[in-house]
Amino acid sequence: MAAKLNLNINFNELADDVRSQFADTSGLHPGLWPVIPRMSAAAGVFAVVMLLGWFFYWSAQNEEIEQKMAQEVQLKQEYRDKMQKAINLDALKDQRALVQQYVSTMEKQLPSKAEMDALLSDINQAGIGRGLQFDSFKPGTPVVKDYYAELPIDVRLSGSYHDLGEFVADIAKLPRIVTLNNLAVTTNKDGGLTLEVVAKTFRYLDKDEVMAQANQKKAKK
Repeated sequence: MAAKLNLNINFNELADDVRSQFADTSGLHPGLWPVIPRMSAAAGVFAVVMLLGWFFYWSAQNEEIEQKMAQEVQLKQEYRDKMQKAINLDALKDQRALVQQYVSTMEKQLPSKAEMDALLSDINQAGIGRGLQFDSFKPGTPVVKDYYAELPIDVRLSGSYHDLGEFVADIAKLPRIVTLNNLAVTTNKDGGLTLEVVAKTFRYLDKDEVMAQANQKKAKK
């Protein structure tokens, strides 16, 4: 029969042996210590080195790694956004061309400073052509916006209901933009009608005026 391995361990004797080994280290060089104290000291030094390495070296590296990982996520998102824009580039170009065409069409409906007198004459002729009598035609002070100027005109004219309606329709058909605001119709003593309205026309600013507007904004800031 095979011999049985005796696993009976006397823990008391083992504890006494450990204590005696640590007791024998008194006054000795660490290199002469018994095995267990030397191994314990080595394990302690290793633990201290690992702890110091973590606080002074590896923790900083971990923070850097986390920052790089976050940067990687951001760069991937930027790449996807740019790729999406590149895919839609042709569509965006077509859309830009349509917007530029629309802006160009709108600009053509806004007279320049030199064409304002002709537009005012067209408004006046629209009333005269319908047989209306102008009691007042007073251009106001232009209101300058970012890229255009708005010119209000106080108009007061008299005539029949039909002729006044045709005058309003003729204004709407003008090739330039003219809006009629604050309309008020009253009856005259002779039975006719009087129309009081603020007609607003618009013109685009020339380059010098645009630059002047920009300079004014900078000065305010």
